[in-house]
Amino acid sequence: MKELVTMTDDKLVALYAEGNCKAFDILLNRHKSRIYAYIFRIVKDNDIADDIFQETFVKAITTINQGRYTENGKFSAWISRIAHNLIIDFFRQEKSENLQSCDSTEVDILNRKELSDETIEDKLVTSQIHKDIKRLVMALPDLQREVLLMRYYQDMSFKEIAETTNVSINTALGRMRYAILNMRRIAEENNIILTV
Repeated sequence: MKELVTMTDDKLVALYAEGNCKAFDILLNRHKSRIYAYIFRIVKDNDIADDIFQETFVKAITTINQGRYTENGKFSAWISRIAHNLIIDFFRQEKSENLQSCDSTEVDILNRKELSDETIEDKLVTSQIHKDIKRLVMALPDLQREVLLMRYYQDMSFKEIAETTNVSINTALGRMRYAILNMRRIAEENNIILTV
């Protein structure tokens, strides 16, 4: 058992495919916290997260047992992708179950603010929010402002930002995080409300 713990994910998958169930137990223990946290962060419900988590590993077991696992050296990314796809499936199913018929006389689904034209008041509020955001962005330290502008206004990936600014991806991510935290703090200190 001790030697299994030190094996790579790939070797454990191969052993499990040969019938060694303990190998999969090690894989499960190695990845369960991260996968569960990822699922829960998105669905924000313990029961749903539990269901998706179990379904993720059942799907992994089935795929490996059928000899269809081909992700050499990338088990962690593969299991994350399965979880991600199951989360998407869950939201699609939930959305289709929540659709309402237009035939119903009790509910007029077309009578909604977001489907109507913007009023003058809405335009003024939106304009003010944009001005406030611009002020907050300009109040940021240069390095944080640079990353934020590249990400949101130039639609650059963090990899592209890191390459352009000659820093690591983690540094770029850190600067973005601090930029957002600083904007929130400055908005709170100045009683700036950024929602309609």
